[in-house]
Amino acid sequence: MPDGGSLTLDQIAETKTPSFLDRREMGIVNIGGPGRIEAAGEGWDLAEGDVLYLGMGAGPVTFLGQGRFYLTSAPAHRALPHRLITVAEAKHVHMGAVETSNKRTIKQFIHPLVMESCQLVLGYTTLEDGSVWNTIPSHVHDRRMEAYLYHGMAPEARVLHLMGEPQETRHLFVANEQAVLSPSWSIHSGAGIGGYTFIWAMAGDNVDYTDMDFIQPEDLR
Repeated sequence: MPDGGSLTLDQIAETKTPSFLDRREMGIVNIGGPGRIEAAGEGWDLAEGDVLYLGMGAGPVTFLGQGRFYLTSAPAHRALPHRLITVAEAKHVHMGAVETSNKRTIKQFIHPLVMESCQLVLGYTTLEDGSVWNTIPSHVHDRRMEAYLYHGMAPEARVLHLMGEPQETRHLFVANEQAVLSPSWSIHSGAGIGGYTFIWAMAGDNVDYTDMDFIQPEDLR
């Protein structure tokens, strides 16, 4: 969060590379006000909800303005073009129904139907007014892990996030702008108090968003 100034991401000790993106790709979501990102001699202005993809070898990344940036990254095997994907350019998928309390819009940004990446897949889901459940029925995808960031929630609100093996589930109470890491063997579903959006990001053996093994509610324990 540059807060009107600038912040630069470059060398991170844990990657053991001269710069963080030397062997990685990155997806960045702006969840705040207008912001700007500069890398590889280019610059992009992001409105709230826009997503920037940076390919392997982008070098130092500088964040500016009033944006609040959520970063996801995964190892990459080749350099792909950097790209800004606006909310209007994302693929919008409408799912669920009022009757099942899960009417929602899925916005796909870093996704094979929108652009190419090495292994990162990213977008976010927003619940419609009066709906609380996301990702019903639950599913697992043994070939990819997934990370979630819940946001757009009132300070006192919580999402009950379900996770764990289908026959031995666990739960977390998640507050605004808290993240959950979901391993490939874990289900992921949730129900919230009031409206919310969750950013999902996946990495693994494939980039097939539809590669899911569904678990029906009656089979959960």
